[in-house]
Amino acid sequence: MNRWIVRVGVLSLALAPAGLLTVPAPGFSQTPGMQRRADRSKDRHDARATRQTGRETGREAKHACRDASGNGVECRGDKRAIKQGARQSARELKVDD
Repeated sequence: MNRWIVRVGVLSLALAPAGLLTVPAPGFSQTPGMQRRADRSKDRHDARATRQTGRETGREAKHACRDASGNGVECRGDKRAIKQGARQSARELKVDD
């Protein structure tokens, strides 16, 4: 009985490394869906960058208007128009593709 247990134990220890070597490596599949998601992600990032640029430009225009002793209502309107233009440009970026 003891010999049988020892043999099984030695055999299992000998085969254990071989079993670890036969495990398949994880695979990464490239599917059309993954490509479309990557494209949409790029479009979203580009649109966000466009909107952010519009915000910065609007702020600068408002400060320049105020520095030139402009009316507060007119300065806000200029800023609003610039930001709205940036939003529209961002929408067009996302729709074109």
